[in-house]
Amino acid sequence: MPTQDMTTKTITITEDAYEALKRLQEEHESFSATIRRVAKRRSLSEFYGVLSRESGERLEKAIQERRKETKIKHEERMKKIVQALGKKE
Repeated sequence: MPTQDMTTKTITITEDAYEALKRLQEEHESFSATIRRVAKRRSLSEFYGVLSRESGERLEKAIQERRKETKIKHEERMKKIVQALGKKE
Protein backbone atom coordinates (compact mmCIF):
# COMPACT_ATOMS: atom_id res chain seq x y z
CA MET A 1 0.00 0.00 0.00
CA PRO A 2 1.82 3.15 -1.19
CA THR A 3 2.19 6.06 1.15
CA GLN A 4 1.18 9.63 0.27
CA ASP A 5 4.85 10.61 0.02
CA MET A 6 6.14 9.05 -3.20
CA THR A 7 9.73 10.16 -2.71
CA THR A 8 12.08 7.45 -3.91
CA LYS A 9 15.53 6.39 -2.76
CA THR A 10 18.09 4.38 -4.66
CA ILE A 11 19.80 1.64 -2.67
CA THR A 12 22.59 -0.76 -3.51
CA ILE A 13 22.29 -4.38 -2.45
CA THR A 14 24.31 -7.48 -3.25
CA GLU A 15 23.10 -9.93 -5.87
CA ASP A 16 22.32 -12.57 -3.23
CA ALA A 17 20.27 -10.05 -1.20
CA TYR A 18 18.36 -9.11 -4.36
CA GLU A 19 17.63 -12.77 -5.11
CA ALA A 20 16.48 -13.36 -1.51
CA LEU A 21 14.14 -10.37 -1.73
CA LYS A 22 12.87 -11.50 -5.13
CA ARG A 23 12.02 -14.95 -3.68
CA LEU A 24 9.94 -13.25 -0.98
CA GLN A 25 8.12 -11.08 -3.47
CA GLU A 26 4.51 -12.06 -4.08
CA GLU A 27 2.90 -11.94 -7.52
CA HIS A 28 2.21 -8.35 -8.66
CA GLU A 29 3.97 -6.94 -5.58
CA SER A 30 6.53 -4.16 -5.84
CA PHE A 31 9.86 -4.44 -4.06
CA SER A 32 8.76 -1.56 -1.81
CA ALA A 33 5.64 -3.48 -0.80
CA THR A 34 7.70 -6.62 -0.21
CA ILE A 35 10.15 -4.76 2.00
CA ARG A 36 7.32 -3.14 3.98
CA ARG A 37 5.60 -6.50 4.45
CA VAL A 38 8.74 -8.37 5.50
CA ALA A 39 10.14 -5.60 7.70
CA LYS A 40 6.99 -4.72 9.62
CA ARG A 41 7.06 -5.29 13.36
CA ARG A 42 4.74 -7.97 14.59
CA SER A 43 2.96 -8.28 17.87
CA LEU A 44 3.96 -11.30 19.92
CA SER A 45 0.27 -12.22 20.04
CA GLU A 46 0.40 -12.95 16.28
CA PHE A 47 2.42 -16.06 17.12
CA TYR A 48 -0.10 -17.44 19.61
CA GLY A 49 -0.92 -21.05 18.78
CA VAL A 50 2.05 -21.61 16.48
CA LEU A 51 3.44 -24.23 18.87
CA SER A 52 1.47 -26.94 20.58
CA ARG A 53 1.28 -26.69 24.38
CA GLU A 54 3.70 -29.62 24.67
CA SER A 55 6.21 -28.05 22.25
CA GLY A 56 5.93 -24.72 24.06
CA GLU A 57 6.62 -26.36 27.40
CA ARG A 58 9.65 -28.22 25.98
CA LEU A 59 10.96 -24.98 24.50
CA GLU A 60 10.45 -23.11 27.77
CA LYS A 61 12.28 -25.87 29.70
CA ALA A 62 15.17 -25.82 27.22
CA ILE A 63 15.44 -22.02 27.50
CA GLN A 64 15.46 -22.19 31.31
CA GLU A 65 18.16 -24.89 31.27
CA ARG A 66 20.27 -22.88 28.83
CA ARG A 67 19.96 -19.76 31.00
CA LYS A 68 21.03 -21.78 34.04
CA GLU A 69 24.07 -23.14 32.16
CA THR A 70 24.97 -19.65 30.94
CA LYS A 71 24.71 -18.23 34.47
CA ILE A 72 27.01 -20.94 35.84
CA LYS A 73 29.58 -20.36 33.08
CA HIS A 74 29.42 -16.60 33.66
CA GLU A 75 30.00 -17.06 37.40
CA GLU A 76 32.97 -19.36 36.67
CA ARG A 77 34.49 -16.78 34.30
CA MET A 78 34.03 -14.03 36.88
CA LYS A 79 35.77 -16.12 39.54
CA LYS A 80 38.72 -16.68 37.20
CA ILE A 81 38.92 -12.95 36.45
CA VAL A 82 38.81 -12.06 40.15
CA GLN A 83 41.51 -14.65 40.89
CA ALA A 84 43.64 -13.38 38.02
CA LEU A 85 43.41 -9.88 39.42
CA GLY A 86 44.59 -11.20 42.78
CA LYS A 87 41.46 -10.16 44.63
CA LYS A 88 39.44 -12.17 47.12
CA GLU A 89 35.68 -12.57 47.02
